[in-house]
Amino acid sequence: MLIGVIADDFTGASDIANTLAKGHGVSPALRTVQYLGIPQRPADAGVQAGVVSLKSRSIPSQEAVAQSLAALDWLLEQGCQQVVFKYCSTFDSTPDGNIGPVAQALAERLGVRGVVVCPAFPAMGRTIYQGHLFVRDRLLSESGMENHPLTPMTDPDIRRWLARQVTGPVGLVDTATVRQGADAIRSALAATDATLAIVDATEDDDLMQIGRALAGAPLLTGGSGIAIGLAQNFAAAGTTAAHHAANTRPAAILAGSCSGMTRAQIGTHLQTHPGLEIDVDAVMQGRMGADQIVGFVLDHGDATPLAYSSGTPEAVSAAQARHGRENVAAKLDALFGEVAQRLTRQGIGRLVVAGGETSGAVVSALGLEALEIGAELAPGVPILHGP
Repeated sequence: MLIGVIADDFTGASDIANTLAKGHGVSPALRTVQYLGIPQRPADAGVQAGVVSLKSRSIPSQEAVAQSLAALDWLLEQGCQQVVFKYCSTFDSTPDGNIGPVAQALAERLGVRGVVVCPAFPAMGRTIYQGHLFVRDRLLSESGMENHPLTPMTDPDIRRWLARQVTGPVGLVDTATVRQGADAIRSALAATDATLAIVDATEDDDLMQIGRALAGAPLLTGGSGIAIGLAQNFAAAGTTAAHHAANTRPAAILAGSCSGMTRAQIGTHLQTHPGLEIDVDAVMQGRMGADQIVGFVLDHGDATPLAYSSGTPEAVSAAQARHGRENVAAKLDALFGEVAQRLTRQGIGRLVVAGGETSGAVVSALGLEALEIGAELAPGVPILHGP
């Protein structure tokens, strides 16, 4: 294995695995496998990029650090020359963590400083300028992320936000330096006294230059966009990806994300397909459960049915106030996991899952250990093939 990734949720892991598997102009690309949790055995021969997906974004920071260090140990045992800590391109975290504590712990374990922090993903409208994170033409704090039910992002200054999570200063490599190219970026990172340094990026070429600057770097952190420039450093090692036959079995969609994008997608899907809204109060009070959801999906099995719990920020906040944030999250995760188990046992052979926490709950419930990265359906969305 050449490059290893520690991702703090399942969908983010799939996103960066897809980026590595595509190669972005490097042919042949790296053979990439996504692991569900820390594997208990060595990687199969021929795997060149391994992505370990944790469920560590919203757990206590000490647990997130411990899991991430364990994932690092496994990746190093596989021979990885470079490790990436992957988090969301909207830097989803609280003022206490978990991005900062995990990144700092990984850097300390590897004995490195000047570690890149770059959540930019220009293709998805996430850019960083002078250390501030934008979502398209809005600052992060005005993008809707300020209403996130678990990690509300109220400050777009990533350097300031990260400084609240770590000890010591946080550096910045600004746009002017990035535009001077890989050598200038490398020199700036080498000169900083900070363990972690925000690096600006507003377009894909910036990420390519950052990637060149990071050739040989033991550790970097970022969103999936950071991987755009990494495959070039391993170009000579690429192999042909495994072929997978088309899957034509019945499909279903489970959505547990409350993002504006997911809610818009749900609205579009419901115009032509059947859907069932999962009432959070009914679930918490025991009036709605897996029986109703599974029955609905199977009754509409040929029409790609959708079951969703994706309320507005106001509705989500109200439900959390009534039942407790952690209680709601745990109950819904368990519900989606049980539904996925029962659907796959009863003939549903394709699942589309929206939401990082929901996806993690589903794959954990299904007992999957590793998934091969297949064709890309949309930017950042690959088909994942199970055993």
